[in-house]
Amino acid sequence: MKFSSAFIYASSEYTSYEKFVAAPYFRKNITFESTPEKCEITVSGLGFYRIWINGTEITKGLIAPYISNPDHIVYFDNYDIAELLTAGKNTVAFQLGNGMQNAPGGAVWDFEKARFRGAPRLAFCIEYTVNGEAFSIEADESVKTARSPLYFDDLRSGVRYDARKEIDGWLLPDFDDSTWQDSVICEKPRGEFRLCEADPVVETGEEIAPVSIREAELAPFYPSHQVKDIVPQELPDETKCVLYDFGVNKTGYCRLKINGKAGQKIELQFAEHIDDDGKVYYANIDFYPDGYAQRDVYICKGGEEEIFTPVFTYHGFRYCAVIGLEEGQATEDLLTYVVCNSDLRERGSFECSDETANTLQEMVRISDLSNFFYFPTDCPHREKNGWTGDAAVSAEQMLLNFTPEKSYIEWLRNIRAAMLESGQLPGIIPTGTWGYEWGNGPAWDAVLTYLPYYTYIYTGNTQILEENATAILRYLNYISLNRTKRGTVSLGLSDWCPVAGRLKPTREYTDSVIIMSIARMAAFIFDVLSMKLQKDFALGLYEDIKACVRKYFIDLNTMTADTRCQTSQAMAIFYDVFEPGEKTAAFDVLLEIIKESDEHIDFGLLGSRCLFHVLSDFGKADLAYKMICRRDWPSYGYFLEEGLTALPEDFLHGRKINSLNHHFMGDISNWFITSVAGIKYNPNGDNHREFTLRPAFIDTLDFAKAHFDSPYGRITAEWKREGDKINLKCDFPEELECTVLLLNGWKIEGEWMSRIIEDKSFEMTLYK
Repeated sequence: MKFSSAFIYASSEYTSYEKFVAAPYFRKNITFESTPEKCEITVSGLGFYRIWINGTEITKGLIAPYISNPDHIVYFDNYDIAELLTAGKNTVAFQLGNGMQNAPGGAVWDFEKARFRGAPRLAFCIEYTVNGEAFSIEADESVKTARSPLYFDDLRSGVRYDARKEIDGWLLPDFDDSTWQDSVICEKPRGEFRLCEADPVVETGEEIAPVSIREAELAPFYPSHQVKDIVPQELPDETKCVLYDFGVNKTGYCRLKINGKAGQKIELQFAEHIDDDGKVYYANIDFYPDGYAQRDVYICKGGEEEIFTPVFTYHGFRYCAVIGLEEGQATEDLLTYVVCNSDLRERGSFECSDETANTLQEMVRISDLSNFFYFPTDCPHREKNGWTGDAAVSAEQMLLNFTPEKSYIEWLRNIRAAMLESGQLPGIIPTGTWGYEWGNGPAWDAVLTYLPYYTYIYTGNTQILEENATAILRYLNYISLNRTKRGTVSLGLSDWCPVAGRLKPTREYTDSVIIMSIARMAAFIFDVLSMKLQKDFALGLYEDIKACVRKYFIDLNTMTADTRCQTSQAMAIFYDVFEPGEKTAAFDVLLEIIKESDEHIDFGLLGSRCLFHVLSDFGKADLAYKMICRRDWPSYGYFLEEGLTALPEDFLHGRKINSLNHHFMGDISNWFITSVAGIKYNPNGDNHREFTLRPAFIDTLDFAKAHFDSPYGRITAEWKREGDKINLKCDFPEELECTVLLLNGWKIEGEWMSRIIEDKSFEMTLYK
């Protein structure tokens, strides 16, 4: 397999909002004397590509090859194409999209100023064997090129397609391309060349029909100050629309099926909210000029039924407002919602007798998948950025529900590539230059350590530890050189999205505590890899910063942390700022703080990660469950009262709508699986052949069950009330050992241990 270093493009022109440059087609005819015995092609399209062999598309997924900064890593994909070739003339064809190579929709994050910005470019190498002799062909000026009907495309802003400009037969060998232009050799990208090993972005197979269709109007749109002065080539011309409601806020695209007249323009405006006046609200996607916030445009060629499937983009939405329809065209089958995300399989699940908890579990999983496109993103409709803090706090629940480890490994390569020599990390990855001065800090930088650590805990994968150990050490050194005069850390963002109007912890406190957690996880990683000196350094940093946190942020007279809020107190217990003998008193303070908020949640991103686990550890799982599932504000249950179907970005109430599809508050799924159902796999981190079963028998639940697919097979656990007793069942693989831990006075009835040892399946009755 060869990575060609010869890149070509159609021209040096690239698209912008003010000037469109259509996505280029490329084609090359290849003649074989006889059918090749072997043939493979290795291709890179910057930003994205589609590929056909003799008219058959073989592109691995919705977006290929990867979303990356090409100054850091240039990705290739490899295909075996021998079965698609014949003796005689064959055609290899491509279409290129802008992707990250040219991202006009990324102006807020300076992508439009990136050093790598330029026209889409292509490299490929075809290696084949005929009659036992090996040959290869690479991209060069002989590849023919022309502009496609896709006259605008952007990862964030959507696509525009003029079907009147379609070129019939261009994918096939007999097509006459004599009027097409020759390709131009262009500058080779600067990044490392590598094969993409992440899970591909695919159509999941789920297709959703609309649940309602009605006439509507677009709400006013106000672009943010970064883009308000941009005057695009095409401006929106009306606000009347037909609203398609698909009933759920997911990610993908709408397939359009229409009989239209030639030149009829159909605009698809995607949104996730309807305002109080019943108008389609998308002003929360305000980083773009009006008409370019998740909008696809299709111009009909007329004369027959037309089907439009957008490429090189995706959208996060529940609603699609259709502009430009004529009478009778707003049929139920006009639009079909095609759901897309990275090709992750299910690893775990949770279900119980309370539909509020079940719905919240499903909302977490919807947001997880909606925001996984090669790597975890912050939201699928507004930014599509790989915010590191979001992924750090979601790592454990992602691994409990799905299989992101291959994609984590690939994204971590990009994270390391974005790390400065000093060890500093940006807040979004990939990035051009944005995110080093704002948007980062320990809670975000933790992604470098948390992803390898939790991936190892739940999968036993040591590759991810080995590949990241040196970078983790460099980051710890960066922290050690950038501490405050008090020996603490205060470098970036503090707790994010706290409940409106409530007290939040100080940045110096949260940064320092998170560094404690990073250093301790780093020491664990170094120990697994037998890196003794590095382990000692990490433990020394942990102990030193812990002492500083205790000195400046802990009142040992009252056992109170920092600003005396839910987040600061729970973090101090969860991350062991308090010593074991101090924790009971500190927990009593936490209960007082919770009581002062009438047992409502009062935290932000960092508190959401630890509060409920702390409550369970001290026998208060019922309180945690109540705080999560109660239906008044602020709570997770209140999201259901608002009619949400995915997790929103925050708990704000009565203010401007932000994102309604974020995954970073989703650790409740972790808590459901590990605390309510009670499956705790590899609880001490040192044995992948053991798990504990420690269920919390929530008073308001009749049953709960979960499963987790360990590296050795599936663990299932279920408990069910039977009068004043509980029936507990568990099945697990022969290779595993289980320890049952019972809380709050529950006891085992009868003999059962021998059955566990014998067949790794048991059923027991519990009583008080």
